[in-house]
Amino acid sequence: MRDQEQPWRGPTFMKTIKIEVTFDELLLLTALTSDQLFRREFIDPKMPGYKGDRAELAMGKDLVVRLKSVAREASGSAFIAASRRAPSVHLSTNRNGLPDAV
Repeated sequence: MRDQEQPWRGPTFMKTIKIEVTFDELLLLTALTSDQLFRREFIDPKMPGYKGDRAELAMGKDLVVRLKSVAREASGSAFIAASRRAPSVHLSTNRNGLPDAV
């Protein structure tokens, strides 16, 4: 096996792929990606036998930054809420549909 080849991924080269998603799908994808990175960085290392990949984690963090940047551009605003998930059931919602405590 070559040094740059991983059996489950093939050769390590970058190919640009373009996809079309709605703004809400982009926000969801960003939130899910961010959550998964949190798990890989803070939860998975506590599991027996875990072997992390720092390069993959760094690439994921860069991707989240890029996704947030694209979402900001698409929204036309400088700020985007961290997530558009449904509010937790234990928090009451105000008239805007957002939880009182965020």
